[in-house]
Amino acid sequence: MLRKRPKGVLAMGWASIESAMLGRTEHAPTSADYPDTVVRRVSFAAGGGLGWRISALETPRATPAPWKIVVVTGAPSWAEYWAETLAELPADREMIVVDRPGYGASEPAEPIGDIRTQALALAPLLSAARGQKLMLVGQSYGAAIASLMAEANPGKVQSLVLLSGFFGETGPTSRWLIDLGQKALKMIPRDLRHAVIEASGQKPQLAYAVRALSRLSIPIHMVHGDKDDFAPIETAERLAAETATRRPICVHRVPEANHFLNDGPPEALLAALEACIPVKTPWVFAWPKLPQFKLPKGLFGAPQGGAAQA
Repeated sequence: MLRKRPKGVLAMGWASIESAMLGRTEHAPTSADYPDTVVRRVSFAAGGGLGWRISALETPRATPAPWKIVVVTGAPSWAEYWAETLAELPADREMIVVDRPGYGASEPAEPIGDIRTQALALAPLLSAARGQKLMLVGQSYGAAIASLMAEANPGKVQSLVLLSGFFGETGPTSRWLIDLGQKALKMIPRDLRHAVIEASGQKPQLAYAVRALSRLSIPIHMVHGDKDDFAPIETAERLAAETATRRPICVHRVPEANHFLNDGPPEALLAALEACIPVKTPWVFAWPKLPQFKLPKGLFGAPQGGAAQA
């Protein structure tokens, strides 16, 4: 029987404390919940020669699926919180969700506050099989990082999704948590400490993300709950309206949804992501229409009014 992961802000805090006390890197071990044929943990070398091992959860597939979905999580960055979604993914899709550098089972032990370094480290996630298309999803704090990854790797990403994107401005709940975390920075567990450091230092770096978005020619989608009290939807909508992009950013408002869209039914989140996959219209050859000319009556027949007289 699957163990139900506790949800909510207080539950997330307790999960971090419990894991620190027990010496675990995972916050809801999937190894006890799903077989390796459904969800498995993998690791890879960070990009840029940084020398770190990065950990992630993925959906194994016997043959590559037409679309691969890469998820760059927020802060705290816990792939485990996507386990239910991973398990419900249809067979014609595959997904990999990462513990970003400094979180969960990923190295290093210290926080990496520079979003450019994070993007460089996570670049290997964008490898795809021959003929496979790739959707890149940046969740919350990961939205800015995913924007940099897409811009730095032209041709590798076919669709960019900014899911509950955090863009420097806090909502009432996140503001309270960051203020509290800064006062107790030396006492809270590593992952919560790193989240506070990242979130409080992101705003000066947003220019990099905005510049990256303006250079992208791929479809860009924002999926955001209209009840998000961590990252206000108004900030995301303003960014979409004010950023000069090559094609308009498509904003999807999710009614009554909060910041943690992966906390809801997996089917709802998967449907939202599926709506961001470009639909290829089949090409049909059509013969060109020839111009129509009005010819004088009787041009190729007998003259009007009867046969010619001898």
